[in-house]
Amino acid sequence: MARQMSGEVGASLAAAGRAVFGESRDQNRGSRLLAGCMMFAVIAMLGLIWTAGFAAETAAPDELEPGPNDRQITLAVRSYLEREHLTRRQIDDEIASRWFDMFLGALDPMKMYFMQADIAEFSQRKNQLDDLVRRGNVDFAYDLYERFVSRIGQRLPQIEELIQSDLDFTVPETIVVDPDDVDWAASEEEAQGRWRRRVKYDLLVQKMEKTPVEEAQDKLLRRYRSFAKRMQKMTADELLETYLTSLTASLDPHTTYMSPGTLENFQISMRLELDGIGASLRSEDGYTTVAEIVAGGAADRDGRLQKKDRVVAVGQGTEGELVDVVDMNLNEVVKLIRGKRGTTVRLKVIPVGQTAPKILDIVRDRIELKDSEARGEVIEAGNKADGTPWRVGVINLPSFYMDMAGARSGQADYKSTTRDCRRLIQEFKQEQVDCVVLDLRDNGGGSLPESISLTGLFIDTGPVVQVKDADDRVQQYDDTEPGVEWDGPLVVLINKFSASASEILAGAIQDYRRGLVVGDEATHGKGTVQSLLDLGRQLFQRLPNAPSLGAIKITMQQFYRPSGDSTQNEGVKSDIELPSITTHLEVGESDLDYALAFDRVPRATFESTGRVSDELVNALRERSQARVATDEEFERVVKDIEKYKLRKQEKEISLVESEFVKHWNDFKAADDEEKKLEEGDTLRRPVVKQDFYFDEAMRITADYLQALKGGLASLALPEPASTTPPEDASAAVQAP
Repeated sequence: MARQMSGEVGASLAAAGRAVFGESRDQNRGSRLLAGCMMFAVIAMLGLIWTAGFAAETAAPDELEPGPNDRQITLAVRSYLEREHLTRRQIDDEIASRWFDMFLGALDPMKMYFMQADIAEFSQRKNQLDDLVRRGNVDFAYDLYERFVSRIGQRLPQIEELIQSDLDFTVPETIVVDPDDVDWAASEEEAQGRWRRRVKYDLLVQKMEKTPVEEAQDKLLRRYRSFAKRMQKMTADELLETYLTSLTASLDPHTTYMSPGTLENFQISMRLELDGIGASLRSEDGYTTVAEIVAGGAADRDGRLQKKDRVVAVGQGTEGELVDVVDMNLNEVVKLIRGKRGTTVRLKVIPVGQTAPKILDIVRDRIELKDSEARGEVIEAGNKADGTPWRVGVINLPSFYMDMAGARSGQADYKSTTRDCRRLIQEFKQEQVDCVVLDLRDNGGGSLPESISLTGLFIDTGPVVQVKDADDRVQQYDDTEPGVEWDGPLVVLINKFSASASEILAGAIQDYRRGLVVGDEATHGKGTVQSLLDLGRQLFQRLPNAPSLGAIKITMQQFYRPSGDSTQNEGVKSDIELPSITTHLEVGESDLDYALAFDRVPRATFESTGRVSDELVNALRERSQARVATDEEFERVVKDIEKYKLRKQEKEISLVESEFVKHWNDFKAADDEEKKLEEGDTLRRPVVKQDFYFDEAMRITADYLQALKGGLASLALPEPASTTPPEDASAAVQAP
């Protein structure tokens, strides 16, 4: 059975025990700076390959052959794409050409390994891809992969020599920012020159991160060698997933093929629980590093495993052989550590800041990803006319989750966004809050049914979203449950990373005039609906235990607001915008390759609540703009935005050290913003992070409450914003 979801923008797997194929912090920033603002949804999609930078290894790759189910899976994916995708686009020569380019980009995004001769040779076969897929033939993927690993192996001796050589950082050289502006190297001399500049760039990045020279060299060598080993050990499932996802992404950015392992991680992200030790892992320069410890999990209760510890070997039980996991694919490490609750796993760990390893035995247990579910906190913001503070209940919602398996099997207590938020609102009412703030910043989406039912907690019966399919049939999805859980003032916080299901809720709240939408200029702009088709269940419906063949998450519909507008590309615009550099990052739907177009359907029949008027919004906006104009923090943001706009126009970056340092310092605002997002996505993220951005949102909330209480005339001229949070905003009471 297909399960509908509004989709995720790079968020689901992050919530699933952190099977992260990520770069280390300094490398990640360096890659972003070099590549410009690469669209984060595409990076997430192709992250299986493009993770650890530019690595190499001289040994020949292990023999990799198509898996036994590759043909069957490929035929099924092709069939579902042509029959079920919203566009019903046939896989023809044009799609084959896109597919070819996407697959090349997945393997060699910065055009550092392949040579022009390789591309010319394989280009002769690209128009055959549409014919090959109809036969389930994936030989092309293996041929290109074999050449790729071979080219990697040829480069390592040069890279090692360059890293350890005495490079001159006063020579006037530059490196091209956007790989679209360069072609693959035409000659060996050109390739070597490009690698010299790349290594100089990487070493400069390390220097900016204050890494000692010898440590930086060792770090880069480990990174490159580790990457090569992972490429050599790529499994048939991983290669097929990358190859077929390059095909699906040629139709739209959100249609993907998930291998069985990726599907398992996705399902964990939706039900927010798994069996294991409760540690989030990250791959850093060949090591498996502990990124976070899940609060209340087995490792947390044990107390010995710490953040930034390096796991170098894993054993099963108290006597099982310790398997070396250095340079091992992170998915494989995760499989070794996960296991049935009550069993023991042994970890050989190098504690952070130490060199001697230790052996830790930890009993696996059920892990609930509590910090990835909806959480609430009551804070005080501003003052009423009598001098007492307004009490605001804040719900931090990182995704729209639902335990699909639990719902399908009829479990009475399956995990659900709406259930958790209803409980929090009931607790808020006991705390006698004056307003509810729903924080959807960085919420990449999730379950479509959950976005509808959650909206129903704030509006009475009526349309929440309209959906159009490939036959142009428009279906209306209503909140059918009479009454509301929260009938008081409502504020929805959004940013450019609020996508899909978040946009359904924010758009409905805005159309119904039910509450204020505050934040970045607009949300992400993802207005498409995906269904998850489990290929094993689809192909073997009569078998009680269907084989695991992965799944295709396929765009089958486009959704529209009750007003009839799509959110596709345009998103939901804030009623009151706060200056933010994320507004200007090229990470929106419209920045993605092959994003579907914006359009409209007829307006649904519904009645506005009249809770928010144009006059009220204009008054609140004017007061906020007056405060922001004199706020030192926002003044810095505005300056950073201007610098970032200049950076986007750059074609090259100087590798002269003095010029590089200036460039790095001038244009670090966007990278710092992404760093905040990374920190905000940790398993121990706070419910409320009271920075200047949030403080202004709370001032808007206080103004809103005052206007509702005493009318627009009760809003006096705004006072200039303080550079420090007001004293009453620091008081917080955790909701019970």
